[in-house]
Amino acid sequence: MSKKVGPYTVTLLETGEFALDGGAMFGVVPKTLWEKTNPPDSANRIDMALRVMLIQSQGKNILVDTGIGDKWDEKYKSIYRISHERYSLEKALKRAGLTPADITDIIISHLHFDHCGGCTYKKNNELKLTFPKATHYVQKEQWECANQPIEKDRASFLKENFEPLIHAKLKLLEGETEIYPGIHVCISHGHTRSQQAVKVTDGKQTLFYCADLIPTSSHIPIPYIMSYDNFPLIIMEEKKNILEQAVRENWILCFEHDPKVPACTVMKDPAKGRFSLKEVVSDLS
Repeated sequence: MSKKVGPYTVTLLETGEFALDGGAMFGVVPKTLWEKTNPPDSANRIDMALRVMLIQSQGKNILVDTGIGDKWDEKYKSIYRISHERYSLEKALKRAGLTPADITDIIISHLHFDHCGGCTYKKNNELKLTFPKATHYVQKEQWECANQPIEKDRASFLKENFEPLIHAKLKLLEGETEIYPGIHVCISHGHTRSQQAVKVTDGKQTLFYCADLIPTSSHIPIPYIMSYDNFPLIIMEEKKNILEQAVRENWILCFEHDPKVPACTVMKDPAKGRFSLKEVVSDLS
């Protein structure tokens, strides 16, 4: 199912499944707390979705992120428990009645492997662009971070996923902007410099694709942040500001990595000031 927001039809697409260490996903939060909602496997990994957003209107087919891709060898498939048995980007597009050639625009939240891996594929051991006709939107500062990564997240920036984009229609953005009427990119620096979350709004209804600002519904509480976040105090403040507005304006938050909750509304306890899930929204996928 899909949701109409102004002139746009918005659908969440499942493009695969993988798993990451639960401790890394929840940082300083004790396992006794996070395992209640995210039970780990024998290797302490938790289930993770690879959910992208499709925005359609008047000949425009816009993807937000492209999943993890299928260029992985068996070693890394095992480490990250990558699976495309149930879901894949190709299957998701086909289900939506589309081919890669139909995609007109791609907004890449950031260039970590699980967000832009689907931008390229290998054929006869040669890298190819998955969406050769699409304009790819990346923040300029994020592009620079990916090409000159710090040691902490060097392993997350795999050049095979984004280097070929220099041969595509690549548009490097600088800061928050409105790409099309009602489609905004909102900048966050806490996870990685110049991550862009995407807001689709008609002034009455707003969908907010969180990317790794709030990767799952379990990360709604302010202290629940990842060890992968480069600037913990910054992302906590960014989350607080977004959640305050989401509560005030009844936004729908869309989660890229939540294996069970594709989207939800949020509420705030007026006495304790804590944010939590209000209502699951399931009619987007």
